[in-house]
Amino acid sequence: MKMSRNTIVPLVVACALFMEQMDGSIIATALPRIAQSLHTDPLHLNLAITSYMFSLAIFIPLSGWVADRFGARTVFTAAIVVFTLGSIACGLSQDLPQLVLARIFQGMGGAMMVPVGRLALLRTIPKAQLVDAMAWVTAPALIGPVLGPPIGGIIVTYASWPWIFFVNLPIGILGFIMARRYFKNVRGDAGEPLDLHGFFLVALALAGMVFAFETLGRQLVAPSIIAAFLGFGVICALFYVRHARRVAHPIIDLTLFKYPTYRASLTGGSIFRVAIGALPFLLPLMLQYGFGMSPAMSGFLTLASAAGAMLMKIAATPIIRAVGFRPIMIGNTIINGFFLGLIALFTPTTSMGVIFIVLLLGGFFRSLEFTALNTLAFAEIPERLLSRANTFYNMMQQLTLSLGVAVGAMLLNLVLRWHGSHDLRADYFWPAYVVIAVLCLVPLAAFVPLPRNAGHQVSGHRYKPEQPTHREPA
Repeated sequence: MKMSRNTIVPLVVACALFMEQMDGSIIATALPRIAQSLHTDPLHLNLAITSYMFSLAIFIPLSGWVADRFGARTVFTAAIVVFTLGSIACGLSQDLPQLVLARIFQGMGGAMMVPVGRLALLRTIPKAQLVDAMAWVTAPALIGPVLGPPIGGIIVTYASWPWIFFVNLPIGILGFIMARRYFKNVRGDAGEPLDLHGFFLVALALAGMVFAFETLGRQLVAPSIIAAFLGFGVICALFYVRHARRVAHPIIDLTLFKYPTYRASLTGGSIFRVAIGALPFLLPLMLQYGFGMSPAMSGFLTLASAAGAMLMKIAATPIIRAVGFRPIMIGNTIINGFFLGLIALFTPTTSMGVIFIVLLLGGFFRSLEFTALNTLAFAEIPERLLSRANTFYNMMQQLTLSLGVAVGAMLLNLVLRWHGSHDLRADYFWPAYVVIAVLCLVPLAAFVPLPRNAGHQVSGHRYKPEQPTHREPA
């Protein structure tokens, strides 16, 4: 059976996203083994994670301008090469400085790979087929962080730690070949000058905030240093807002907020991602340290979320077409908050079958929400602004991903301080889940004001306004 370009392009982008998402989570499991091999402290090895996040934060704002100038296919394939070569360099590292430099280089590829891949998708796939395409692209964002830890555990147990990076090689080669063959080298307005001043302000703002979020609640650096980096990031962001109002072509276009669907997806979706982003951090800790499960059993149960995300791909398009975006954004947000609240009720005596079903259904509805958010965001954006909208959207996704883990770590740290303990117990986790369940409901404030026919040109759901009732005169 011959697959069409409209099917292959989302699959290639999905593979790139999966490779990046899994890479980000797989290394956390292998840190103790890597530290032992490189003869360094495991805490110092967190630099391998933060350096990668720094690199992403700095270079993502450039992705849209570079793709417009050189073409989406050219930049996407080059990014795959850089990411894959960076992965090989990570696996060949002999000490911590080499690993950190390799992770920075790898992050440069990741910063271009996923945003430009999504931009190529937006410019290739007709809007009527965008929901199907986004369903494929959304799933890896949920599956990667779930599969990363168990796969990392298997690799460091039965092989050696460099293979957590070498596994990217065959995926990268296949992605490069498929992208060269099936991607169009679409470009935007290549005549726009690079907003270099704005780029430096955004890069510094993101770097400061990402560092603060990555270290918050983990007791890696002094609180005063975290506060200094956070304050520096916020100040740079405020300077950028003033700068963006004065230039014709800002690197991050704040006027995109005038589009209601984009505004709702970006603001409400960012808060939703913060809440959901805490889950991959909290869940393995609760199952292993709180409930005493083995890493293998914990990994098996967390795979339920991945299974739910995969099931969603089949159902997303018919659900969105039948119901429309606004009802899904409202109802599904409440459902997601409900399932996060259910996790707070888990105890060491809760049946593993019950845990599996709750995580399975939760993964399904989370993936449905992300598909709706990622698709609705671009429903009203004209072709000439797709590059700017995509860059801004990816930047916020990266920031909220870091913030979600930070919120989870901070909540758990606050509970430990409240109890005056350093040991994680089963009954220490429920307050964190209650908080993120409530936080998950906050985006309703952005979704409720949406018009009833929001995004109908993408969803295929046809909204029919109520017809006025005509009465015969008496």
